[in-house]
Parts: sequence; C-alpha cells; structure tokens
Amino acid sequence: MSTRSAPASAVSYPGGFLAGVGLLFRGVRMYAANPRLAALGVVPALITGVLFLGAFVTLAYFAGDVAASLTPFADDWSGGARTFARFAAGLALLGLAALIGVLAFTAVTLAIGGPFYERISERVEDRYGGVADPVEVGWARSLRRGVTDSSRLLAASALVGIPLFGAGFLPVVGQTVVPVVGALLGGWLLAVELVGTPFERRGLGLAERRRALRAIRPVTAGFGVAVFVAFLIPLGAVVFTPAAVAGATLLARRALGEPTGPARS
Repeated sequence: MSTRSAPASAVSYPGGFLAGVGLLFRGVRMYAANPRLAALGVVPALITGVLFLGAFVTLAYFAGDVAASLTPFADDWSGGARTFARFAAGLALLGLAALIGVLAFTAVTLAIGGPFYERISERVEDRYGGVADPVEVGWARSLRRGVTDSSRLLAASALVGIPLFGAGFLPVVGQTVVPVVGALLGGWLLAVELVGTPFERRGLGLAERRRALRAIRPVTAGFGVAVFVAFLIPLGAVVFTPAAVAGATLLARRALGEPTGPARS
C-alpha cells in the first residue's frame, strides 16, 4: 500500500502551512543526495542570478533618488515627515521589485535550465511511483507554454503589487502588514509557477494548476512562502532552485492526490 496525501478537506492551518514548508526541506534533502544533478541545476540559476542581482543592487543604489522623484508632494514637508515618506517609498519600491524580480528570476531560470529541472522533477516522480502515461512535450513547446504562463503570472503580480506599493506609504501597516501580504502573494504565484513541469507532464495547464493548488491552499502557501523567503536571501535563489523544483514536484503530487511517501507493504 502506498502513502497518499491527505484529502483536501483534511488540510488546514497551521498544520498544512508547516507541511508546505516541509516540502522545501524535503527537496533540499533530495537534491543534496544527488550532488552531480544538483550542480547541473545550480548552473542556470547562477547565470540568471548574476544578472538579476546586478539589476537589484543598481535599483537599491538609486532607490533614494527614485523615492524622491516619486514623492514630489513631500518637498515642502518638514524634515522628519519628508524623510519618512521617502524612506517608506524606497522600501515599497524595493518590495515591489523583490516580488516581481523573484517571479521573473524563476521564470527565466526554468526556461534556461528546462532539461536539467525536468530531470530533477522526473527523479522525484520515479521515487514515489512515477506518472501513468506521461505526456511527452518538446522543449520548444514547453518553452512557449512557460513564457505564456509566466507572463500571465507576472502580470497578476504587477496588478496586485502596485496597490501594495501604494499601501507601503501607510505608517505601521506599510512596514508590517504589507510585507506579509506580499510574501503570501509572491509565494502563491511562485508555487503556481514551479509546479508547471509536473502538471505539464500530466497534460494539465495553468487553470488546472490553480484549481488543484487551491484545494490544498495552506500547504501551497507554506511551500510558496518558504521558497519566496529563501529566494530573498543573497544567493538563496541560486542555491535553492533545484530544491524548489524537487519540492514543487512533491507539492504537485500532493495536490493531485498521488503518493508523496515511500511505498509500504
């Protein structure tokens, strides 16, 4: 008998959230046990990471100037109020950049390293029973699908991220509630993006991904937030991308009610 995932009705906070976090750690253990495969998975992330890190550092360097240009209404305010407004604007700007940047980084990395991450995902699938009648998708078609789906997710992040940017100006709320909401939103979109390969292997598209992940929302949130936070750590996105791919494969199997534990007699 195989160990199967808990039904959606049994998934709740906070247990489901912690289970989702645990999927990332399981991914770390899996790819750490295959250092050669892990090294291959790090290469595309390293290439993308250098480009995105350079862009983010540049934005951070000029954040003060950009914040000043975004808050011309504060030019005549008193020194303390003006400083706070521009500090809040700078933080909100960096937060929006982090949200969109993490998602864009993931999309580009998965596109560049598609064959490597496909292999990592397949290893995880095989370990827990494989996939019945997998759909063979060529690299070109997979790339087109990935670009289309990622564009939709990035557009969604921008639509929600811009109001969050505005809320970042609010005292206290902008520095406490907004970052939490941003992490939850970013984590959800990141999870939807990362499970693309295992869902595509089953012939399922973006709509099916969203529907299946909503059924285990606490687990999805836990996994997504854990990956999002890990990717915000300097070089974290480079190191954790292979583990995130492995964990996302487990998340997909759980969302579809497939085994995510070793077979037991």
